[in-house]
Amino acid sequence: MRIVFAGTPDFAVPCLRAAAARNEVVAVYTQPDRPAGRGRGLTPSPVKREAIARGIPVLQPENFKAQVSRDALAALQPDVMVVVAYGLILPQSVLDIPAYGCWNVHASLLPRWRGAAPIQRAIQAGDTETGVCLMQMERGLDTGPVLLSQSLPIGEGDTGGQLHDRLSELGAQVLSDGLGLLRAGIVPVARAQPAEGVTYAHKLDKTEARLDWTQPAQALARTVRAFNPWPMAEAQLAGERVRIHGAVPLALEHRAAPGTVLLAGREGIDVACGEGALRIRVLQREGGRAITAADYLNARRELVTPA
Repeated sequence: MRIVFAGTPDFAVPCLRAAAARNEVVAVYTQPDRPAGRGRGLTPSPVKREAIARGIPVLQPENFKAQVSRDALAALQPDVMVVVAYGLILPQSVLDIPAYGCWNVHASLLPRWRGAAPIQRAIQAGDTETGVCLMQMERGLDTGPVLLSQSLPIGEGDTGGQLHDRLSELGAQVLSDGLGLLRAGIVPVARAQPAEGVTYAHKLDKTEARLDWTQPAQALARTVRAFNPWPMAEAQLAGERVRIHGAVPLALEHRAAPGTVLLAGREGIDVACGEGALRIRVLQREGGRAITAADYLNARRELVTPA
């Protein structure tokens, strides 16, 4: 087969490895190098670095609006184009080029959580299950029929980063299964997504990471997990802005104003919420590194609850 791969972030790298396992990837498309780091130097994407290491040609058009970009893709004569977190919405003129169209690996059980941030939104919503879909792409946003899928449980303590890594590997497995069928001359059956149960996973915004203590502790704990490692939850804690890396909800009754420190000790810092309390276990001061609540309290002895 002749496979063209399109992807950009770390999430897509295991899928590229799966697609390239038999040296069938004839080219890789990825986003143009972007400024990153303190020096703001142009930095290649994780997918580009993997492609270069494998000796696969890399193309980085800003988009496919120009005919020359579409002609370059057509000249590769792809049987299928695999798209994983590429970062561009492909026009129909591109979707029509590969013989078997474009396949997308999406980190949710469609039609739930179409869109940009399905992993974080699933945790934030309290879902107990997610998964990966291999989808035949069409013009709509993640609306295409599903070719293959596999589910995955969401653990009570899973963070966005942990679930990201597990789904990334699962996506590679599902993609490998689909390509294996195609090699055998079997085109996976495309099943239309149900009309019911559609939800959208809107792109993450840093402003969402600011915890509102008037919210229930359960909801805040899910946000802390979902937004770890990015954009990382932050909150005002006894007059200081901190980032919260780890926290658990407590089902306790209180009459304190939201944001009040109820108890502080080696087990954590319990903060009053609109419902229940949030026990902060790992946090980060501005300009510092992530530390345990016990270490934080060594610097803020005034918060420690007397024995």
